[in-house]
Amino acid sequence: MKEHRGRLTRDGIRIYETADFAGMHAAGAVAARILDDIAAHVFPGQTTGEIDRLITEMVEAAGAKSATIGYKGYQHASCISVNHVVCHGIPGDKRLNDGDILNIDVTVIVDGWFGDTSRMYVAGKLPRKAERLIQVTHDALFKGIEMVKPGNTFGDIGHAIQSYVEAHRMSVVRDFCGHGLGQVFHAPPNVLHYGRPGTGPVLEEGMFFTIEPMVNLGRPETKTLADEWTAVTRDKSLSAQFEHSVGVTADGVDIFTLSPGGKFHPTYDPS
Repeated sequence: MKEHRGRLTRDGIRIYETADFAGMHAAGAVAARILDDIAAHVFPGQTTGEIDRLITEMVEAAGAKSATIGYKGYQHASCISVNHVVCHGIPGDKRLNDGDILNIDVTVIVDGWFGDTSRMYVAGKLPRKAERLIQVTHDALFKGIEMVKPGNTFGDIGHAIQSYVEAHRMSVVRDFCGHGLGQVFHAPPNVLHYGRPGTGPVLEEGMFFTIEPMVNLGRPETKTLADEWTAVTRDKSLSAQFEHSVGVTADGVDIFTLSPGGKFHPTYDPS
């Protein structure tokens, strides 16, 4: 479905109407609920391919459509990125080991609207080093979200994330970024997770986009493997990522992909 609602800014960023927030909430809620439900299926010995098969079933059961199946030839309903895989990990026969950390990224289409979100999981016991990385990445996302309000800039978002991460002696990946979305999967702007305050396009009410920082324990450089999808850290250090889809409101931000069960962070209390 081609994007057609609202108007475009001079930077090519679409400004949506107030009524469009409901469509984004509906799509975001489906994606978030799937990520809640898949948590019980992440454990040592499980394969990433089986996790993706279950996600595919969940998308269909929700009456939604996967945005990734068929996208540029991709054939899975999720990207599953384990340990030093930064993003775009392809589900397959790999079995999870105790202590593995993984990002699961799901995008669904509901009534023409795209819901895009990812979060971290752990198979078995969470190692201390990985726990610290996950916490900093999680908190960095929300530092960026705190900057979302009319009059601020995309540089403000990037700077908030970068300064927080680097204060913890970790690095922000530069090779991938967030993006506009709505009735298309990817649209302007590129949402960088680093930058200088006051730079970049100015945020306006009605903008929809993702914020999805990738944070490495080591250096920020990545490389893409021969499959042309899987991106890994060049120094093989652990990487983590969290992603929300958000909309700019009259006085702040609306998060479309909040976890209905409070499971966005992998150490949620399951009781």
